[in-house]
Amino acid sequence: MSEEKDLKLAAKLKESRTKIIKEIHKVIVGQENVIDEILLTFFSKGHALIVGVPGLAKTLLVSTLSEILDLRFSRIQFTPDLMPSDILGYEILQEDLALKTRKLEFIWGPVFSNIVLADEINRTPPKTQSALLQSMQEQRVTVFGKTRDLPLPFMVLATQNPIEQEGTYPLPEAQLDRFFMQINVDYPGHDQEIEIVEETTGLKLPKIKKILNCEEIIELQDIVRKVPVAKSVLEFAIKLVRLSRPNAEHAPEFVRKWISWGAGPRASQSLILAAKANCLLHGRFAVSCEDIIKVAPAVLRHRIVLNFQAQAEGISPDEIVKRLLESAS
Repeated sequence: MSEEKDLKLAAKLKESRTKIIKEIHKVIVGQENVIDEILLTFFSKGHALIVGVPGLAKTLLVSTLSEILDLRFSRIQFTPDLMPSDILGYEILQEDLALKTRKLEFIWGPVFSNIVLADEINRTPPKTQSALLQSMQEQRVTVFGKTRDLPLPFMVLATQNPIEQEGTYPLPEAQLDRFFMQINVDYPGHDQEIEIVEETTGLKLPKIKKILNCEEIIELQDIVRKVPVAKSVLEFAIKLVRLSRPNAEHAPEFVRKWISWGAGPRASQSLILAAKANCLLHGRFAVSCEDIIKVAPAVLRHRIVLNFQAQAEGISPDEIVKRLLESAS
């Protein structure tokens, strides 16, 4: 691919971001950081864990994004009785009365979509949660010994309620690590809440325009990985991740005091990819340390395992990331 075409695609990515955000704001009020981080995740070919209390339009945001991008969308409500086959699909025996034959037919599960919303993912047991692991890692699933490719682009957006934890099954660290970002959704501001109520209690129905198609999205996702990264920026990202490990040689005292397990190599990869996407989405062509600093909280907060002392003292993962950035700078 020529350099000229790459530059045009990079410019198109920035332009598309502006158009996508404009369309989303026809339906969603505020939540600029959340929208930004979802777009970073999407164009980096990642998956996101969205954490927020009920009623903050998490589901509406995801379905609106899929409509804008003209992608197939599936919502899976994770409940304690959900089975892996309810996600992946299953085979049934079909009988052809005319030919007097029987054959197994595969019933496609909701995972065979471009954007999959795993609603309240921690409400289902680990056996069912694990049904998403292969699809998130390899963009394909194996059912009854046969491997089937998932449609591209493919993205899993899982939601989680941070308040009600009774009857839930917390995601294990290995599964959390597969999420590119953890995106925290907070309450809207006073003026935003007034606007939300005004917009959603009338008859007005916004008309959403489609911005991109599958082929264009895949091209834009590929261009993100072509962005060059200076060695100094790469070293800053890796230093930041390595400082989070309590057994590391140069780990700060607060890390040894409050962290059981730090972030692994997948965190370093995610930092660089997210920084590349952030750079292009904002119309720049060179990744800087500021890009790493901006994406670090969302990339690292779910990959740092706090110990009992940190929890007892009310230390949050975001506070740890803030201190890590100060130590790495």
